[in-house]
Parts: sequence; structure tokens; C-alpha cells
Amino acid sequence: MYSPYKSKGGLSRLIKALGYSMKGLKTALRHEAAFRQELLLTIVLIPLALWVSRNLLEAVLLIGVLVFVLIVELLNSALETLADSITIEHHPLIERAKDLGSAAVLLSIGLAVLVWAGVIWA
Repeated sequence: MYSPYKSKGGLSRLIKALGYSMKGLKTALRHEAAFRQELLLTIVLIPLALWVSRNLLEAVLLIGVLVFVLIVELLNSALETLADSITIEHHPLIERAKDLGSAAVLLSIGLAVLVWAGVIWA
């Protein structure tokens, strides 16, 4: 079965996808405090990453893990938004889903800290 919401392809699909992506980023900036905080930290740390890295690979690693945290935060926010659209009342499975998403964010931040520590103190 083919979804009527899926586009057919081509350049117009790419342009629409870019528009949806930009809308998603604007939505995250407007409604997600954790995303705003992590984005601010990323913006502050990118120049530091370029300063402390000794080569291109280290710079890519340092910046890459920061972007990874933002990606995981966006996915967690999407999960929480979807869950809240189903019900805002307590439900053990929705609570579990939100906790799992939060754990994913925590692990991504832990990875970022490990990579930064490894590059700085190596």
C-alpha cells in the first residue's frame, strides 16, 4: 500500500524535505528548552573544538559528537511530542518511552564528554 503523504521524488521532493527540516529546527528552537541549551553549548564549543584539535579528524570528532547530541535531542523531542499527542495522562508505556528517549540523550552527552576528554587529554 502506498501512502498518499509520501512524495514521488525528484527535485521538488528535496526542496519540500528541506522545508520540512527547517520547520522542524524552528519548532525545536521555539518549543524545546533542552534543544536551545544544547545548541547554545554547541555554538560556544565549536570554536573551542577548532582551537584544541590538532588535526582535521579531531575537529570533526569534537564537532560531530556535539551535533550527535542535537540529533538525539531532536529525536527525543519528537518522541515526547508524539506521546503527548496520544495522552498527557500517566501511562506506564508512555512513561517508559519518554524515559528511554531521555536515556538516549544522556548517553549521547556522555559520549560527547568522553570524546572531548580524550582529545583534550590525549
